[in-house]
Amino acid sequence: MARKKEFDEDALLDKAVELFWRKGYNGTSAQDLVDGLGINRSSIYNTYTDKRTLFKKSLEKYQKAQTGAMLKVVAQADDPKQTVKQIFNGLIKESIEDTLLKGCFMVNTAVELAGHDKEIGDMVINNNQSVEDALTKLLEKGQQSGQLSTKSTARTLARFIFANITAIRVAARTGADEKKLRDIADVAISAVSG
Repeated sequence: MARKKEFDEDALLDKAVELFWRKGYNGTSAQDLVDGLGINRSSIYNTYTDKRTLFKKSLEKYQKAQTGAMLKVVAQADDPKQTVKQIFNGLIKESIEDTLLKGCFMVNTAVELAGHDKEIGDMVINNNQSVEDALTKLLEKGQQSGQLSTKSTARTLARFIFANITAIRVAARTGADEKKLRDIADVAISAVSG
């Protein structure tokens, strides 16, 4: 008869997200997992098989929460230009409050693993594509209403916005102050405005 798990798997994944987000996949040892998650090694491996599986589950949880929240904001937008500003303002606020300089777990994963691990790389690509697709729809709406520039396609502008979101994430991780982050956002907003 299998033993009943003596831990809350959802809470454990929250801890794993924080640990992998802060230290990265390669920087997180088996002992870090034991210490950070507060359960023994056999419980970790009985539940997740290996560190990589736990990492994937953590990345999926992060994606569902973080990317899901952004996609919801974009899908519910009535004012595309204001929504683009809202995205950048939220990103800057979050970055300034990130005293540990963790950056974005998805961006960190792209840099650390996407080029070496096809499955993880595909997770990052699919995440990025879902954001780009949502931004494209938002920007098309803004172009149709005359709020946003039509000098480039909505898809091209979405890629530009997404690249600047990533740039802010990376700049924040390297300690850029609010003024630098705001400069990036302001130029991006200006470039897509009609």
